[in-house]
Amino acid sequence: MSDSAYLFASVAVMALVTYFIRMLPIAAFRKKIKNKFVLDFLYYVPYAVLAAMTVPAVFYSSNGLLSAAAGFIVAVVLSLFERGLLLTAVAACAGVFAVELVQTLIGG
Repeated sequence: MSDSAYLFASVAVMALVTYFIRMLPIAAFRKKIKNKFVLDFLYYVPYAVLAAMTVPAVFYSSNGLLSAAAGFIVAVVLSLFERGLLLTAVAACAGVFAVELVQTLIGG
């Protein structure tokens, strides 16, 4: 198979998969969902998926586990106090930087 044929076939398969994933709920659920458990489940799925994708990446984004944990803890504490996204992100980065700076100065 040539490179261009492979490219077009790949794009076609991705388009079909994306279409079916978006079309399937519309076709499967024609009536309004009234079950409270299903509604609650569908409400929290995006948050759970986002957390499952983001949290592991946080711990591999810096030079060490200690600095990543420090940044994560700073971000969690500030978010629990309902601070803004920009302040939380900047403070978490500053926490990572501070821990890595201290580790570099100590020699660890």
